[in-house]
Amino acid sequence: MTHQAQHIAGITTHKRLGRISHGFRYGVDYVLIDPERGGPWPKLFSRNRFNLMAVHDCDHGGPLRQGRGPAWARAVLAARGLGARKLRLLLLTQPRFLGYVFNPVSFWLVMEDDALIAVIAEVSTPFGDRHSYLCHNADFSPITKDTRIKTPKSLHVSPFQDVAGTYAFGFDISPEQITIRILHRNGPEGVLAMLSGPRKPMTNAGLLGAGIRRPFGALRTIALIYWQALRLKLKGAKYRAHPTPPNSEIT
Repeated sequence: MTHQAQHIAGITTHKRLGRISHGFRYGVDYVLIDPERGGPWPKLFSRNRFNLMAVHDCDHGGPLRQGRGPAWARAVLAARGLGARKLRLLLLTQPRFLGYVFNPVSFWLVMEDDALIAVIAEVSTPFGDRHSYLCHNADFSPITKDTRIKTPKSLHVSPFQDVAGTYAFGFDISPEQITIRILHRNGPEGVLAMLSGPRKPMTNAGLLGAGIRRPFGALRTIALIYWQALRLKLKGAKYRAHPTPPNSEIT
């Protein structure tokens, strides 16, 4: 089955739950690609080389800046007994913008025919850490919009949240729209994060428009992370020191 590269001009929202309320909503640009195909791509998008927008294998699948791309994702699936099944990988991620990249979270969507059967949520932090969460039903049956997949939180993401509690992931992946919901709960505290946006073909005009609307791409993303951290600190949120990251790559 073929897959046309897509551009998701979406919205990300975060809402802090608990004693100190906080929230924000930003526009964000993701691309959805088949990382094992060779294109064709719009002229302003590249794989593994410099361009206005690009996705590099070294940015995904394994430690930060040392990724192995789809080979890593295939190895993860094979270790779970899925190596013999005919699966297609799609990567949902923020692209590099003029060579700079930072992705708080990217998603490897694992498709069998037209059904989503697993997702690897690849979480990266400004502290230089990365950890991934393999989300699936116990029998790898299709994930629907009503499915909620729970995993323990393993990685220090925000200095204002403990490495404790659970994540509940929800994935609504339709031909027209993508909506991903991640709820972190640790007793009365927590964070609800959502990403949503329409699926559109990736075009030069769309990529150029994204660069004009949201200049600096991923550099803007990390600047906004620090801005929100400052706002939380000023509200009196407790700062947690950076703990040792987990030894394993996958939860």
